[in-house]
Amino acid sequence: MCKENNKPKIRELVLERGLDFPIDEELIMLILGTGSKNMPIDIMAKKIVEALDSSNRDDIVETLLKVNGIGTGKALAVAAALELGKRRYCHLGAHISHPDDIIPYLKNYAICQKEHFVAVTLNGGHDIIQIHVVSVGTVNRTLIHPREVFGEAIRENAAALILCHNHPSGRIQPSEEDVETTKLLLEASQIIGIPILDHIIIDKNGYFSFLEHNLLFETE
Repeated sequence: MCKENNKPKIRELVLERGLDFPIDEELIMLILGTGSKNMPIDIMAKKIVEALDSSNRDDIVETLLKVNGIGTGKALAVAAALELGKRRYCHLGAHISHPDDIIPYLKNYAICQKEHFVAVTLNGGHDIIQIHVVSVGTVNRTLIHPREVFGEAIRENAAALILCHNHPSGRIQPSEEDVETTKLLLEASQIIGIPILDHIIIDKNGYFSFLEHNLLFETE
């Protein structure tokens, strides 16, 4: 394991090889950055991993605070990193059979101040492969091109797509531009052979499903 004075080496190796490369203790070292006056970062990281292995999800902070040398700041930093990872990647493999099923995995976009257009790739069983941000626009507009929407789906060998974007204005009904964009993408989906199952508009108060409102019309 790399010692504290070798932290740059860990960072360089992660940048070169990716976040799959470091072991758990080294990930903790990257999160915390430094140890304490009485505990080097490598020893602290080892103790934290041991504590995590013996803790439940609801008592992570309490368990970490029982470790000598771990203060509130470092305990919260580790717990926050775990929570962020859970929020960002809990969607992987989730089964989608109704628009309601996907909303929990997209709600973080509902409060964004700029419009985000998102493509959710699904496998043949309609389980989520990945959620991709296709475009980020201004307060009330984003520009979409079919190649950006379907590029990741093709690379991932996806069987279907669900589209989603937020309305920062708070008006959840689709605009004429939303309808026209959906028409264009439906036409592209027929050519490419990856069906669009729904287009969902979200804001902090709810969602609008094109599927539920019979707006996933057949293109001519």
